[in-house]
Amino acid sequence: MGKKIVMLVGSNESSRIFYNGLKDSFDIDRVIMETPVAKKDFLKKRINRLGYWTVIGQVLFQLLIVKMLRRFSKDRIREICRSGGLSGAEVTADKLVHVPSVNSDACQVMLQEIKPDIVVVNGTRIISRKILNGIDAIFINTHSGITPKYRGVHGGYWSLASNDAAHCGVTVHLVDPGIDTGGVLYQQNIKITELDNFVTYGYLQHVEGLKLMRKAISDAIEGNIKTVERNLESKLWYHPTIWQYVYLWLTKGVK
Repeated sequence: MGKKIVMLVGSNESSRIFYNGLKDSFDIDRVIMETPVAKKDFLKKRINRLGYWTVIGQVLFQLLIVKMLRRFSKDRIREICRSGGLSGAEVTADKLVHVPSVNSDACQVMLQEIKPDIVVVNGTRIISRKILNGIDAIFINTHSGITPKYRGVHGGYWSLASNDAAHCGVTVHLVDPGIDTGGVLYQQNIKITELDNFVTYGYLQHVEGLKLMRKAISDAIEGNIKTVERNLESKLWYHPTIWQYVYLWLTKGVK
């Protein structure tokens, strides 16, 4: 009998890309999708953690810079998706189950009923110990950055902004209750061109991340999961503010 695979995902394009990138190679039993955190609650928590000034800058960055970059990068995004075989098509209804949160009782019950051997995580909030310890399964996640040096978000961008192109890449790792602190399974750098910027780095990471995730799932099926030791400093990164982005663009040319 084969290993049962479940995906635990957020309601976002990244999760759809990973589902479509894995479904032809593996039998995905179910895709459990959590409801996004309400924007008001999300911003309130972020303000408590980072302060008003930083969060205002992050919001302005998303509203102004990211929208502009996405508009001007449509052709590049299409080319990466075409050459890398990425698809953002919706998950088919027969596979999809909705839960309020990955940490909810409903999600825990669903996982305990399905009894998966492998749980592929993508785009969710931090998963609690209750969920991780509630079933006998391997939880595997893809992170857009080289851990532990670029934990958090936008690791590709922050590595370039830190003059550290040698660590501009993607990681597939085991999931623990921390933020991108689980054991590293595979890592791969991405190749940046003059056409790339903040919004296209993620698509390049998806292309390489899917290759690594397929390897990790195959390892898990064969009972051959092995972590690798990375002797790197550990740092948590957040969304850039509009003034950080403009400054780094003007002084370092990091788009």
